[in-house]
Amino acid sequence: MADTIAETVDLLYTIDQDHLTLDQQIALGAALAALAQAERLEQINERLRSIHQVLNTWSLRSTVDSR
Repeated sequence: MADTIAETVDLLYTIDQDHLTLDQQIALGAALAALAQAERLEQINERLRSIHQVLNTWSLRSTVDSR
């Protein structure tokens, strides 16, 4: 997903905004907002993976310690 976001960022920032119609400017703004949301969701997903890993490690240690 990170590669897709990076590629999309590259594409969006190569657009010459001076030559866009009003509708195109609105669409570009919406695309940039969606991109920002996707980046935030990716950050949240990474954080959740990290939390899951910690919880899984604790669970495994708990199982081993109770033997």
